[in-house]
Parts: sequence; C-alpha cells; structure tokens
Amino acid sequence: MITYQQMDQSCLALYDRVPMQVRVERILSLEKIDRGLGGFLFKETPVEPYLKDFCADGPMAVRLPDRFDLTNWGFFMAFDGETPIGGAAVAAKTPGCRMLAGREDLAVLWDIRVDGPYKGQGVGQALFDLAKGWAKGKGYVQLKIECQNNNLPAVRFYHKQGAQLEMVNTYAYYNEPAYRDEVQLIWYLDL
Repeated sequence: MITYQQMDQSCLALYDRVPMQVRVERILSLEKIDRGLGGFLFKETPVEPYLKDFCADGPMAVRLPDRFDLTNWGFFMAFDGETPIGGAAVAAKTPGCRMLAGREDLAVLWDIRVDGPYKGQGVGQALFDLAKGWAKGKGYVQLKIECQNNNLPAVRFYHKQGAQLEMVNTYAYYNEPAYRDEVQLIWYLDL
C-alpha cells in the first residue's frame, strides 16, 4: 500500500534513495522564428534514446543544507510499505535561492521524483498535490517549476496541471558542458 507523508529535513538521506531518472527518446526542439521576434515553435523530435539521471553527480537532497536554510521548505515522500518510492520538495522564503527571484509570495517546486516502477500510478500526482496544497496553505500565490526540454513526461505533466510556460532559456546550462544542449523551461502555476 502506498502512503504519503510530510517530512522534515531529517529525511534527506532517505529522500535521496529515490532515483530521479527519465528515459529520453524525444525532446522538444526549439525553433526561433525571426530570431525570436516571431515567437518560438516547439517540435517533438526523436533522439537516440538515453537515460537522464538527475542525480548522476551524487545525492542531491543531503547537500541542500550546505547551500540553503531549509526552514521554509516543505518535504513530502511516498512509501510502498517502508520503501521510499517518491518525493517532492518545495522551497520558499530562502535567502540566496535565485529561483525565488527575491519574491516573498512565490514557492518553487524544487524537486519531484518517482521511482521508475511506480511511474504512471498517480504517485507523482499525489506528491504534486501535496506540494501545491502546502504552498497554497502557506499563503504563496504562485508555484514556480523548472524542467528541461529533454524531459517530456515533466513537460506534459506540468501542462496538465494548468501551469503556464513563461520562460525559455537556451543558455541556462551553458557553463555545464554535459548539459549545454538542454533548454530550461520555467512554468508558473497560480495557486
């Protein structure tokens, strides 16, 4: 039986036990019309399949306290029995967190992950609903969400949630050679 719990930052090592991977077979290619003045056109484009491992550089959650004060963060986890199978983290009112853009009324869906065998079973939806409900309950007016053009399941999921794609940054990862070709997509969801 799958259960869901709100956690505190003491869960971070457990949280990191949930893989954060996506199989990439198609990406959203970006075409700039008239160098961007005419807008953008996204096209689903097949690519040589590969596994995108967001934690390839090691555990991410346990390193968060080294970067940020997590006092105003929300953490949520899904369990199958005692086994962690999903997680969501929401950041808010955190000095030095650029994703918050200095806004006191904005929360950021920092991370959401579901272990592969549990994808497509509503776990991600339940975690997203918990994260969204937490942010709304704290009085935040918007939830900001980041994903990349090579994560089509995330793109489709955030669109389905009613989020609006508001920013496209083709150079967001330029200083990271392994990710240089990825396009950052920033979504906003009114709460």
